[in-house]
Amino acid sequence: MGGGTSFPREPIDRNKVVIVTGGNTGIGYETAKWIAMLGAKVIIACRSDTRALEAIKRMKEEYATEKQKGTKGIIQDGDIDVTFMQVDLASLQSTKNFIENFKSSGQKLHTLVCNAGLGFLPLEFTEDGNELLFQTNYLSQFLICVHLIPLMENSGSDDCRIIMVSSSVHDFAPQFDISKVQGKDLKKSSYDEMEYYSYSKLYQVMQMYFMNKRLKDTNVSVLSIHPGIVKTEFQRNFHQSGACIVPIIKCFICCGCARNAFKGAETEIYAAIAPQLKGIRDVYYVDCKPKTTASQSRNSENQEALLKLSLELLKDYIPDSLAQRWLPIT
Repeated sequence: MGGGTSFPREPIDRNKVVIVTGGNTGIGYETAKWIAMLGAKVIIACRSDTRALEAIKRMKEEYATEKQKGTKGIIQDGDIDVTFMQVDLASLQSTKNFIENFKSSGQKLHTLVCNAGLGFLPLEFTEDGNELLFQTNYLSQFLICVHLIPLMENSGSDDCRIIMVSSSVHDFAPQFDISKVQGKDLKKSSYDEMEYYSYSKLYQVMQMYFMNKRLKDTNVSVLSIHPGIVKTEFQRNFHQSGACIVPIIKCFICCGCARNAFKGAETEIYAAIAPQLKGIRDVYYVDCKPKTTASQSRNSENQEALLKLSLELLKDYIPDSLAQRWLPIT
C-alpha cells in the first residue's frame, strides 16, 4: 500500500458516533484510536472492562504523542472521546444487554465496525448451543446490526455505514451447507478449525449482500474488507490449533511478511471514513481496493437460507416489529 496511510487524514465531525466491536486490541484498537484521533466519538465494545480501560489509556497516551508530532488531520484541542461498553459476543443475552444499554444511552449511531472475531480454536459451543466461531464472528454481530440499524436510519446523517471485517479465507470455505451453519452436530474428532473459521468469514460477506438488498433505499450501506495477514493477539490461540494454515501464518510472521496492527487496520479505517465511499455498497475491499468476493457468497439462495436460519436462532432476541424487514425474499 505504499509508504503512507491509505485512509484520508481529514477531521471527522465531532458528533459522529462509531462503535468498534473488539476495539481493545489488534486492528480493532488501531481502528478505534485513529477514528477517535480524527474527531469521532468512539465506543469500544468488548468483554473485559479492564482490558478496554487499559486500551483507552494507551490510546490517549499515543494520541498525545501524535499531537506533539503534529500529525496531519487529527484533532488538536482537548482529548479523544473513547468509551467502553461491555459485550460478550459468545452470549446472545450479553449481546442483547449491550444493545439495550446503547439504546438507553440516547446516543445516535453513524458507523458500526463489526471487527471482533475469533479463530483457530478447538471445538467449543456457546451457552446458546451454537458453534463458537459462528456465533462470535457472525450471529451476535448480525443481532447488533438488526437492532441498531433503525438508530442509524434516524441519525440525521445521509452517510451511515456498517463494516464487516471478513477475510480472504472466505474464498476457501467449503461448499455452503445450511445443515452445517450452526455446527450443532459437530464432534471434536471431526472438527476442522480452518473450515469453520472460513465459513464464519463467508457468512459475513453473505451478510453484506442480504442486508444491502433491504437497505438499498436507505442512508445505511454495508461494506466488507480483508485486513491481510496481521501480527496481532489473534494468534494467541495458535498453540491450541492443528489447522494446516497456522504454520503458514507463523512463517509469514517469522519472516517479517505479516503486517503490524496499524497496517492491517488501514483498509478497515478507509471503508469506515473515506468520503468517496458515501452510498457505496456490496463492495469488498483488500488493500483499500475493490476485489471480487467468492462466487458462493454471491449466491442469493444461500444468502436467504443463511438469513432465515439466523432469524430462527434469534427469534427470542428480535421483536416482530424489527424482524419483518429481514424476512427472506422468495
